[in-house]
Amino acid sequence: MSAALARRNRRSALLASLLVVVMVALGFASVPLYRIFCQVTGFGGTTMRADASTVVQPTGRLVTVRFDSNTSPHLPWSFEPEAITDRVAIGARDMAFYRAHNFSARTITGTAVFNVTPQRAGQYFNKIQCFCFEQQTLRPGEEVRMPVVFFVDPAILDDPEIGGIDEITLSYTFYPVDEPVPGG
Repeated sequence: MSAALARRNRRSALLASLLVVVMVALGFASVPLYRIFCQVTGFGGTTMRADASTVVQPTGRLVTVRFDSNTSPHLPWSFEPEAITDRVAIGARDMAFYRAHNFSARTITGTAVFNVTPQRAGQYFNKIQCFCFEQQTLRPGEEVRMPVVFFVDPAILDDPEIGGIDEITLSYTFYPVDEPVPGG
């Protein structure tokens, strides 16, 4: 009887240990899996990434794209869009520029996180080229112009929840690369 009880206890301990290992693995995998989910679906205002060869026909319907910028308090940069808004034909490629200036006396690398509001518009907002796709390094006192090439997918017009939208906001926040990025 005690041998059977010991076997059951070992099996229970093994299953409990296995459950702990699986839960820890899921904890570590959740952030990358969530990021992939957001990139595929546009969930949470995550924009879509399009290939430069993507061809979309402009619809003639205009939407205002508002450009927003923020920097972490730990990043001694100024970062702002050259234009606050732009009227864009849905389906047409457009380009916007942001400027970043490193005010410090040292070289600093930053990374930009982005989102689109309203959140549902993220799945229709496609970026072809963006400074946010890679880290940006600025030398002391350096100022750079950074382009974003994008288009709003005409499929947005067929979405009954958001098809009548008049304004989309593209927002970026720059963080130093050694600072943890929220949600990333």
